[in-house]
Amino acid sequence: MEKLKSVPIHIQILYGVGVSYAIVDQLFAQWVLYYYLPPAAETDLAPVMAPLYIALALIIARFVDMVADPLVGYWSDKTNSKWGRRIPFIAIGAVPLAITMVAFFYPVSADSNIIPFLFLALTGSLFFVFYTVVGAPYNALIPEIAQNNEDRLNLSTWQSVFRLLYTAIAMITPGVLIVALGGGDSQQGIRYMVMLLSGLAVLGMMVTVFTVRERKFSGGKKSEDSLKKALKSIGSNKNFWVYLIGFMFFFLGFNILRASMNYYVVEIMGYGETHITIAAALLFGSAAIFFYPVNRLCKKIGYRIPMLGSLALLILFSFMLFNVGKILPEDAGFLVFLLTGIPISGAAFIFPPAMLSEISAVNSAKKGENIEGMLFGLQGFFLKMAFLLSIAILPIALVMGGDVPIVESIVSSPEGVQKSGVYATSIVALVSFAIAFIFYYFYKEERILTE
Repeated sequence: MEKLKSVPIHIQILYGVGVSYAIVDQLFAQWVLYYYLPPAAETDLAPVMAPLYIALALIIARFVDMVADPLVGYWSDKTNSKWGRRIPFIAIGAVPLAITMVAFFYPVSADSNIIPFLFLALTGSLFFVFYTVVGAPYNALIPEIAQNNEDRLNLSTWQSVFRLLYTAIAMITPGVLIVALGGGDSQQGIRYMVMLLSGLAVLGMMVTVFTVRERKFSGGKKSEDSLKKALKSIGSNKNFWVYLIGFMFFFLGFNILRASMNYYVVEIMGYGETHITIAAALLFGSAAIFFYPVNRLCKKIGYRIPMLGSLALLILFSFMLFNVGKILPEDAGFLVFLLTGIPISGAAFIFPPAMLSEISAVNSAKKGENIEGMLFGLQGFFLKMAFLLSIAILPIALVMGGDVPIVESIVSSPEGVQKSGVYATSIVALVSFAIAFIFYYFYKEERILTE
């Protein structure tokens, strides 16, 4: 079977369309907790169970998610079908992913917390399993179909463009859809909104399934390595682990920075909740504007130096955020969020899939191994680890600085979020970015120049 030297631009775009599973990712982050633990002002919804049970159920689901990542990656590496190694997983996982997303909003009611707790834990676990079935193979398609580093970078860039577009759709349209579809009933509006957007996510994934002919580019060669051999090979790749640890600390800082943005706008800058949308638009809008310049820069000098530059800027902007309302005026926070989008453009969107694709290509060229799925699965594991760490750190950081002892604040939170705690989040983010900088500094970039 003849391999093509490059991936045509229309295939790059059609590949990017398939990252529509980012829609359900955003729906989970924004609406599941809201539905299960609604604010007091939401009269159409009532808490489904006690907050502790919600937290425990979601922790269980996230743990299942972490374990599933490398296993699904290995499974896709060992797959050999006429459609390829990765496309079948996207095809199989897309519809169940949407179904489990909708299922979140039809919880089983009971007099005790146990039944809804088990429902949420099971639904969440299934949701993340299917999310991994789609997401890990989708990302592994980059080194699978790209024959050179320029194509790998371009595929990563188109994925980033569509990921940002889908995230924006999932952030901006729900409020309008809930009103339009609910007829004054918030619960009905939320359910129909989730159905509609989940359907859109399936449509995008299926576009990639039916238009990207994986075997035309890759030949569909499966991995012949056992799980033990694959793990041993990955374990000996020190450069890969240096990359992963830097990756984890970057996303730890990014998750904390992104989550604290709401508190900065309201607590530090003194604006209402509507201005949170403005801050988010500035951050992600500037990131989108810089996709193309970052792409062009990486084609000339690679990824390591731009990544180090991005982290240096994030350290600076985290320090500036710490001084908003102190040395800097409150409104300067909007400028900081705008500037932060510049390094986020590459560091959070383009670099991760592109850098790991290069690592995978080098590994394949040197060792003759085809374990791209496991590499991306392990990256997913570390991404989820960063998420869990941020969830553990944020509640503690946000209540720091009050009159009540820190242990009592964590357990009962009698004083709630403190301004000093909001400032503390920027320092935690700064430290995380600094640690990531150190690891990326020791990362040795290798590229396959002739393929």
